[in-house]
Amino acid sequence: MNISFLQELFSSITQRDALLWRRSDGKPVSHEQVVDACRLVLESDGEASSIALASRALSGYASLDDEQKTRLFYTLTDDFAADPERIDQAWQAYHATRGNLELQLLCEACEPERQELLRRLNLTAGGTHALVRMREDLLTRLREMPELAALDADFAHLFGSWFNRGFLVLKRIDWNTPAAILEKLIRYEAVHEIRDWNDLRRRLDARDRRCYAFFHPAIGDEPLIFVEVALTRGLPERIQPILDASHQAIDAEEADSAAFFGISNCQTGLRGISFGNFLIKQVVLELQQELPQLVNFVTLSPIPGFRVWLDQQRQRDQNLLEDELLQRLTELGRADWHTDSEVAAALGEHIRPLAAHYLTRVRNEQGLPLNAVARFHLGNGAELHRINWLGDTSAKGLANGLGLMVNYLYVPDDIERNHERYSTDGKVMCSSSVRDLRRRARKFLKGDHRT
Repeated sequence: MNISFLQELFSSITQRDALLWRRSDGKPVSHEQVVDACRLVLESDGEASSIALASRALSGYASLDDEQKTRLFYTLTDDFAADPERIDQAWQAYHATRGNLELQLLCEACEPERQELLRRLNLTAGGTHALVRMREDLLTRLREMPELAALDADFAHLFGSWFNRGFLVLKRIDWNTPAAILEKLIRYEAVHEIRDWNDLRRRLDARDRRCYAFFHPAIGDEPLIFVEVALTRGLPERIQPILDASHQAIDAEEADSAAFFGISNCQTGLRGISFGNFLIKQVVLELQQELPQLVNFVTLSPIPGFRVWLDQQRQRDQNLLEDELLQRLTELGRADWHTDSEVAAALGEHIRPLAAHYLTRVRNEQGLPLNAVARFHLGNGAELHRINWLGDTSAKGLANGLGLMVNYLYVPDDIERNHERYSTDGKVMCSSSVRDLRRRARKFLKGDHRT
């Protein structure tokens, strides 16, 4: 049966149930009513009745206002947690016997009751997507309400199983794809904004363009993540020619390189559930089968956060930057610095080495590269191959990364080895040109920062 039909059916049932919730006493749904419905879901023994109750609980949740949703999240965290007394008893039994059965009972005792609730809610038609949206609501509260983190951990734990690679379906997206999906690409594109339908058509319908997305059977035509690909001669350095409306397409068979220039996660409620590593590797395989002449698989990636990091170093009393560099960086205060070829060239000689240092040496509290895009691609087994000056001269590109764009190179035979070295000892694999830039950065850095 068509999943989209099931989603529409679930949506109509949800809307109908929401009206029934309100008609009982003329007042909006309260979180207490939804809690009662959740209790009934857990107490139900029959599958059919449990699914019906789950549908009612989810429709009730959808009817709550923001305050009532917050109260429900706290109730799920506090009242649907694991039972401490049951844990103590199970631990004592296991401690006395060290038996496998006792260990199993201990594990069951440690599982919060809300995990079973989420499993049962997931059984109803449209339940998976409803839970993804529920977690999206939860994530907006976590910063100010960290005590809800335990509930979020349960969502993440279950989603990690429900959305594992075995359930994901890779589909190529083109101009003949249903309009409902195409409209979502426009909405979800997070790297390079799709301005209108004409812009979208250029990205999908040109001979030298490809787009692929992961879908999940339980949520139908909602993409989880998608990647845009440009087929090029040589490695691209700049994003503007790729996005330009006047771009002259080449035949796909003439290309020797595939450049991933936009990877967008579509479902906020699935934050932290990794799809991108599977997506890129699967797309590489698809492209190798379709176009066996391709020899290079690279990204054209931004460096979000680089300008913020650099500005922080400039503003510190004990910063890591030499005075000569600080003086040069004052040129960035000019709105037109990137259009003055002499100024831009001089800045590039200073900033590209700093970018190499930033991407390979600056780490977060976990000892991983500070830059999230670098963490993603290096963790997938890519090589930091090239740092391109003024690769993105859009307002967004200049504001976030001073116009820098990076080529991360995916060499199929090296991916697993690079991934292992990165995972075990944090080794960042980079090309000789990037290593040379990193060495040049030493003369701009003070003291211990030069290593």
